[in-house]
Amino acid sequence: MSKILLIEDDKNISEMVTEYLISDNYEVTQVYDGEAAINEFQENIYDLVLLDLMIPKINGMNVMKKIREHDFIPIIIMTAKDNDEDKAVGLGLGADDYITKPFSLIELSARIKANIRRVTKYAEDKKNSENEIIYIKDLEIDINKHSVVKKGKQLNLTNKEFEILKLLASNLGRVFTKEQIYTQVWNEPYYGEENVINVHMKRLRNKLSDGKSKFQYIKTLWGIGYKMEEK
Repeated sequence: MSKILLIEDDKNISEMVTEYLISDNYEVTQVYDGEAAINEFQENIYDLVLLDLMIPKINGMNVMKKIREHDFIPIIIMTAKDNDEDKAVGLGLGADDYITKPFSLIELSARIKANIRRVTKYAEDKKNSENEIIYIKDLEIDINKHSVVKKGKQLNLTNKEFEILKLLASNLGRVFTKEQIYTQVWNEPYYGEENVINVHMKRLRNKLSDGKSKFQYIKTLWGIGYKMEEK
């Protein structure tokens, strides 16, 4: 049974979500502020975090930063802020997904399943595969360790950024459309989530280049998609 940490200060919403997820065979722990959330996360092991951004004591963005210092657990933001800037900030800080209030509990459950399935599949692949390291230009991509090293320096990539890089690096020369990237990395149907891909791709490119590199790691084919080439 997967364990979910639900961080939501609106107790009516928290109870509604908890009741539904328990019926969907999840174990749910409820906390109502950022301070309690950090303490709970440090003391127990969870499979996924549902995080409201507007919570007291320590806001959701800072809670997410704290979690990301130590763990790559899937984080789904639940937010009433339905604008691209807030979503971009949340994704940039390490969120794996977001859902806007008011939301469908069926959709929430589907997103939870997709994110847990992705992490579980990655863990299984890691366990069953031999050590695999991909070298591209001055990058060293360790698939099993989920790490990227550039000139001896480790790059701090989020789960989604690493999965995008892994997909492109494992298929050098192949062009992937935004829809193909989304369906393979997010493991769910693509409904024109173009901004999500754009935000992640921009941040990934910035982290790879650091504004200094002479290499172009990811090539854009306008109107088609993206690819990586060794040379």
